[in-house]
Amino acid sequence: MAATIELPKEYGYVVLTLAAYVLLNFWMARQVGNARKKYKVFYPTMYASESENKDAKAFNCVQRGHQNALEMAPMFFVLLLLGGLKHPLVSTGFGIVYVIARYFYFIGYSTGDPKNRLKIGGISFPALFGLVICTISLGVSLVRG
Repeated sequence: MAATIELPKEYGYVVLTLAAYVLLNFWMARQVGNARKKYKVFYPTMYASESENKDAKAFNCVQRGHQNALEMAPMFFVLLLLGGLKHPLVSTGFGIVYVIARYFYFIGYSTGDPKNRLKIGGISFPALFGLVICTISLGVSLVRG
């Protein structure tokens, strides 16, 4: 017997929020590409060596900002998509805050001073925790039937 899930109309906002993060990721990847040209760090080098490149820290901060976004993406996607099944509007709100905060996390990191990533970007962590709560709520409601 096949199970079917009826998605609430508002789940479309969850999907659009996920798409916004994907677009942000493409933009960040482009910024890393621009930084590679500017600081002369060519593929396949992932991070520049400070002993070989005077601009290594500046490049590495741009690269690290994007890499961190990639590391967090699977968790964000799963929490957004699952939490959004029960709480589509609340999850969308947390998701939008997360996407905006991740933009500022990247911008702050790209200044060359890693501390700047958390000025506004640090808001991404409470937003992610909000998505954890939404996902736990879904899990609890499924277990209770």
